[in-house]
Formats: sequence, structure tokens, C-alpha cells
Amino acid sequence: MADEPTTSSRRSKLSDQPEQQPLLPGLPDHLAHLCLALVPPPLLYSVSRSWRRLLYSPSFPPFLSLYALLSFQNPITNRLDHITFSSYDPISATWHLLPPPPPDLPLPSFLLCHTSFIARCLPIQSVSLSGHLLLLSGTTHGLRPALHRPLIFHPVSNRWRHGPPIPSPRRWCAAGGAGGAVYMASGIGTDYSPSVARSVERWDLVGPAWEKVAPLRDGKFSREAVEAIGLRGKLCMVNVKGNAAKQGVVYDIGSNRWEEMPQGMLAGWNGPASALDEDVMYVIDEARGALIEYNGEEDRWREILQLEALKGAVQIDAGGGRVCIVCAGGTRIAVAAVVERPARMWFVDPPPGTRAVAVHVLPRMSMVES
Repeated sequence: MADEPTTSSRRSKLSDQPEQQPLLPGLPDHLAHLCLALVPPPLLYSVSRSWRRLLYSPSFPPFLSLYALLSFQNPITNRLDHITFSSYDPISATWHLLPPPPPDLPLPSFLLCHTSFIARCLPIQSVSLSGHLLLLSGTTHGLRPALHRPLIFHPVSNRWRHGPPIPSPRRWCAAGGAGGAVYMASGIGTDYSPSVARSVERWDLVGPAWEKVAPLRDGKFSREAVEAIGLRGKLCMVNVKGNAAKQGVVYDIGSNRWEEMPQGMLAGWNGPASALDEDVMYVIDEARGALIEYNGEEDRWREILQLEALKGAVQIDAGGGRVCIVCAGGTRIAVAAVVERPARMWFVDPPPGTRAVAVHVLPRMSMVES
């Protein structure tokens, strides 16, 4: 064992360490925070270590990052059989693993592929809402609902937590968020139940429990796991993915009533969908590889861009003026700056050995930056 340093040697070491420099000379740090909050994050990252630490601190306004549910491919079976979560920091252009859930909040063992469903992955449904990432639905190896309570990650605090128990745990449902609440509609439990297939449940993220809202007219929305899109006080969803014939419904949150979907909206909903700030809706027409934007006043779609790489897109999410797209096979993630004219697009590769299952746009994680 090494000798314990003497008091004089400890003082010498302390005196050799440089004093912590102020963020901005001549200003107390709380005022420097206000000034530096106006500086673009890439500049803060590149100037100094102290500014970089500030950029990732919980007290500093967070910039947006890309979050991904990733699957690892088993080299022996060549099948996707493990899920992890990572965040892509656009400032440092690096991936960071999310901290694992604590032992009392274990991550379920999701089944991604099954011999009975050749060439089709079983869905894991996740939602980004009010700065949180929520896992809502999936399938176990026994073909049962994987989640009986939402599993929630808050990036700014770097913490996981559970939501309240789901009254009717389900899979193959419609899931989405609107107005600060998350919705689960239709789907099946361990077995098909007509009452579950018609039911719709809502949980306000600050509320103590789920509540039932007006049920669906029938159980036809238990056919596929689909997105429920929050758009200007309504929740919109279709019951089939892609270009197949489908039905669409719209839930009016204020009146607690279901309505028929406008014909124009239904006709163009031919792939993964998301809404930017619950104000503008985007869809990838997966057959044409086109990113399209919905105009509610005219009930029609406008093409933003078309690209071969977007054909067969799996899932999308929107935030911060960007639409992030999981391309076919999950081997690439496309990012489109839809607020620019013309729209600009670039690609992000998932970490080596992984494939993207879903992406979300959320505030960056807090971390200690050396």
C-alpha cells in the first residue's frame, strides 16, 4: 500500500492545480449562463472545456439530439435479438449509450422476429412526448404483451422511471401522443379481445393513472401496430401501413369524439407518419420514396423531396425543424431539414453492428464532459 501523503504535500498538490476560471471574465457565472445561452451550441463545444461542460450541464438549455432504438444482429443466427438505446449528439457527431434502467425497472426481453412471421419484424412501439422517451408496447417470446407499465426516459435528468400500470396491456396497437398525453388504442393482449380491440386509453404524463376515452367503432385497428399522430388538437391514425387499402379515423380531444378522416389525408397516408410540433404532418410514401407534407386547409399533400433511399422507410419522427427517417432495413437514418427551402437531407449511420428500429428527436442528455 502506498504511503498516505502528508499535510504539506497535499497543500502543495492543491496549490499546483489551476483555479477554476470564470465562464466569462468579469461576470458571475449565473450572468454568463444567460449570455452564453445565445451562442450556437457548436461554437460553445469548440471554444473551451468549461463552455463544453456548461453545454451538457442540466442547468443549461438543451439542444436537440437524435435518439434511436437499436437492434443487434446475432452473428450466428443472423437474426435481430437484442435491443439497446443510444443518442446521437449532432454537435460532437458521436453516439452515446443511454444509461441502463435501474434493477427495479428491468428492460423487457422483446421478441423482434418469430418463425411464424417470415420476413417481418415484430414491432416495438415508442413515443417521444414532452421531452420524454416512452416505451409502450412490444411482444415477449411467449407472444404476450411485453410492457405492463410504460418505461420512460428523461434525457435532461438522465433517469428512467415507470408510468402507472396499463389497465389492458396490449401489442399491435395504435400508439401516439397529443396535448401532453399519450394514447394507446385497439390492439390485442395475449389473445384477441373485442373489448380491448375497441378500447382507447390515455395517460397524462403528470397524472396518477390511465383513463378510458371514447371507444372506437369497431376492432379493425388491431390489424397492425401503427402511429397515432397528434395534430392541432386531434389524434389521427390509419389501421394499415403502406399503400394497402385502409381506414382512417380522427379523435377530437376537446369533444371526446371520433370522426371520419378527411379523404385527402387518408389518400396520401401511404407510409410512416409524424407531426412537427403537433402542427404540420409528414408522411413518407414508402413506395415512391417521397417525403410529403399535409395541408389541412386544402386537404391535400405537397411533396418536399423524393429519394430512392427513402423507399421502404420503416419509421419517422419530427422535431426541431427536422424529420428523421429510419430507412429500409434500419441500416441508415436520413435527416431532412424540412424548414429549409429547398429541403436539405443528410444521413447518419447507426453504431457498428446495429440496425435502427425507431428514432426520436429529444433534448440532449446531461453528461459530465471532461
